[in-house]
Amino acid sequence: MKGDKGITVKKSQDFSQWYVDAITKSEFIDYGPVSGMIALRPDCYFIWERVQAATDEMFKKIGVTNTYFPLFIPERLLKKEAEHIEHFSAEVAWVTHGGKSELEERLAVRPTSETLMYEMVAKWVKSWRDLPMRLNQWNNVVRWEFKHPTPFIRGREFLWNEGHSIYASEKETMEERDQILGIYHKVLKDYLALPGIIGRKSEQERFAGGIASYSIEHMMPDGWAIQGPAWHYDGQKFAKVFELSFLNKNEQKELAWQSTYAISTRELGVMFAVHGDDKGLIVPPKLSRIQVIVVPIYKSENSDKVVKFAKTVASRLGSLRSHVDDRDGYSPGWKFNYWELRGVPLRLEVGEKEMASGRIVACSRDTFEKVEIPVEELEERAAKLLDELHERIYKKADRHLHSMITKENDYKKMREILEKKGGMVHAPWCGENMCEDKIKEETGAKITNMPLDQSDLKGNCIYCGKKAKHMANFAKSY
Repeated sequence: MKGDKGITVKKSQDFSQWYVDAITKSEFIDYGPVSGMIALRPDCYFIWERVQAATDEMFKKIGVTNTYFPLFIPERLLKKEAEHIEHFSAEVAWVTHGGKSELEERLAVRPTSETLMYEMVAKWVKSWRDLPMRLNQWNNVVRWEFKHPTPFIRGREFLWNEGHSIYASEKETMEERDQILGIYHKVLKDYLALPGIIGRKSEQERFAGGIASYSIEHMMPDGWAIQGPAWHYDGQKFAKVFELSFLNKNEQKELAWQSTYAISTRELGVMFAVHGDDKGLIVPPKLSRIQVIVVPIYKSENSDKVVKFAKTVASRLGSLRSHVDDRDGYSPGWKFNYWELRGVPLRLEVGEKEMASGRIVACSRDTFEKVEIPVEELEERAAKLLDELHERIYKKADRHLHSMITKENDYKKMREILEKKGGMVHAPWCGENMCEDKIKEETGAKITNMPLDQSDLKGNCIYCGKKAKHMANFAKSY
């Protein structure tokens, strides 16, 4: 679209400005009056509802049940786990007054719910018969980031799922890892059309208070990595602090074993960034509130019959979510641009020619390739075009991700790659914090994760030259 209604820069030339243009001018988000906080407008929130519903359905099939815990956490609880509060202390928003009265104890606005949940759940778990207890809540959290806020990518409030599982054994807990990460991977691939690298975080990058963290890492168009959904093995660390124990089958008291996991609205930002183009957003079909936009092309003298036919065409789309743009005062070209900006996956063009021939012109949002479809085949053919679009944008994103991964054993070359190309450098690492810190200090890149498949592990650490213990992915990261 022209002027201030559309994208003002090319994605390849100024990604940051393109991203802001794309998500605001598409009317997907608006900035709130408090910095770092945004409103999700209807088309955008629809996407989150679909992601939430798909994830939630899979959770329920494996025995995860939904719950809800309070928004405010007393300061004494947040302080119970030392490493946990040390990590979050700079990001906590505090409530100090209720009305005109000062509170006796500060209340944290939920940055994450472990400390409050486990204080309460410890009273619910009595016996091995109560386990496993697999709880999840869909909620918002506040983390008062002081870095430059970017909608979805780094904000002060976001939506997510908080999964918290409690088991009677370490074995059961660890078996959950692949199950949960498998659900997240399926949601990312089948709904958001996003690929990712699954792996273990380094000790320094793990979740504060946990023992080990496993993540799915994405690659942004600017060559920077970004963390997606994650699963954390908490062992018995929180159980010790909150006395979360149970009587085993021998009537002996044992500490429980725990895990936590989450997917957040950050994924929406990654999806917008990865799939969008210079015309605006490209929304995967399963997530688009409008999957097929029908644009009548008419003159004033034949408008009524063309619009009527367009509505008949829309009715032939069956269960596909469609909309007829019959607004007066806007040209077909203007409407094309309007819906392209908003990422609607498929457009149908309907005019007198199509009325006469009974063949409708369909245009896919990603390729702009046009095909003619007989009216009687519309539902089946349109559904197929939507599936093909999803497959194309997923494969394109997957190609980009893997094109940005370089295997390297030479530190000098690693630095050159990170400086000139960006992306991930897949390199051997000794496992020492010192090397990890030095690489980050000298290149700005951290370990995003260490892929679960370590079959290519060989050689020496790319930094210090000692025998490598891991193959790790290093990248500059949001």
